[in-house]
Amino acid sequence: MHTARVVHGSALALGALALSVPTASAEEAGLRISPERAAPGSTVTVSTTACGPDVTYGKGSTEAGGTFHLFEGANKGELAGTFEVPADARAGSDTITVKCPPRIKMTGTYAVTRHPSGAVAAGGGGTAQADTGRTALGGVLIAGAAAGGAMKLRRRMRAGGRS
Repeated sequence: MHTARVVHGSALALGALALSVPTASAEEAGLRISPERAAPGSTVTVSTTACGPDVTYGKGSTEAGGTFHLFEGANKGELAGTFEVPADARAGSDTITVKCPPRIKMTGTYAVTRHPSGAVAAGGGGTAQADTGRTALGGVLIAGAAAGGAMKLRRRMRAGGRS
């Protein structure tokens, strides 16, 4: 009985860890994609500091939008580039790959939407953007904890109140 609890707890922890990895990979690599959701015809900006302070050029490509170049950005050590989401791009996830010397390669994704999303730009304040990846991960973790608690309660009731 004790072994089963350890196995279930370990499986839940590993599952939560596995779900958190894709969310963090692009950010950990220093690849920033803005906006995270773009409609066909809109411009996407890609920037990174992962290439190092002496690198002044990089090359990017997307499955939907083709290739683009990254040049020195506003800050030292930052490369930035833009591309336009094609008018015929299909809704869904699009992968961006960025390469820079000497052998650095990063990937990230953004969502192609059929309609523009986000808040209307207004003066005087910031706009809030939901981090859907982390929100979904939180929901999965809460559901897993609730299921684990329900299993433990059910076992206690079967055992007649004994742990």
